[in-house]
Amino acid sequence: MKLIIHGGFFSESLTNQEIKMAKQLALGSIAELAYNFLQHHTALETVVYAVSLLEDSDLFNAGTGSQIQSDGKIRMSASLMDGKNMQFSGVINIEDVKNPIMVAEKLMPFEDKVLSGSGAKAFARENGFEYYNPETPQRRHEYEKKLSDSIRLGTVGCVALDTYGNLASATSTGGKGFEIPGRVSDSATVAGNYANDYAAISCTGVGEDIVSGAVATKIVTRVTDGLALHHACEKTMAELKPFDGFAGVIGISAKGEIYHTDTHPYMVWASFDEFVETFN
Repeated sequence: MKLIIHGGFFSESLTNQEIKMAKQLALGSIAELAYNFLQHHTALETVVYAVSLLEDSDLFNAGTGSQIQSDGKIRMSASLMDGKNMQFSGVINIEDVKNPIMVAEKLMPFEDKVLSGSGAKAFARENGFEYYNPETPQRRHEYEKKLSDSIRLGTVGCVALDTYGNLASATSTGGKGFEIPGRVSDSATVAGNYANDYAAISCTGVGEDIVSGAVATKIVTRVTDGLALHHACEKTMAELKPFDGFAGVIGISAKGEIYHTDTHPYMVWASFDEFVETFN
């Protein structure tokens, strides 16, 4: 059994070591909680659990603490993929819910598995997800000051390999901040979140770059075709260089390989397996 999570990129680390340490400690704690959960649950259940904990922490840009768009509203996206049966579900630009990843989970058995905007919110209400305002004072302060893009990159994600050998991935984001309403990120697409029987990948970074590089899908496909996980990750990330793509990935293969990499510094992550917990 193995598990790795990420908390997006952290450019603030250049100036605020206290916040960086808080994020690292939170990631380490959530990784341990999720790994303990994995002992008695499937990979699919575990990635939802881990990402919901990340969404509940206002240290990260997902769920509570999500970024505010240019019209002053918060719209979130999240997706879930079960590597065992190749099923994908997600919500795009959903408003006024606490845990977008749980709404994505609820969609899994439905024929229409990816919903956006008002349809996603209506589905959430019909299925017991009550109104919740994910805004925090810090995000409102950032919005009002219109901070530069360099400190607004962030997404959370988890990939897991369970005791049955099944893989799953989950990714959630509050967006990049100040974007045009209706903008779609990579997080609820197979470019940013993908899994099959061979590998599972969750991405963070600039959504447009990740979609342009089809990052998660390419990595998983390359592992499926026989490439080692670390080689598949590095080859795919190298293909972002011509357009200076900004991305980070976490991944696990069915062989138990666990790997993380990024094109730019300061992606925060934590992993946990039978032997060791690590975080950065």
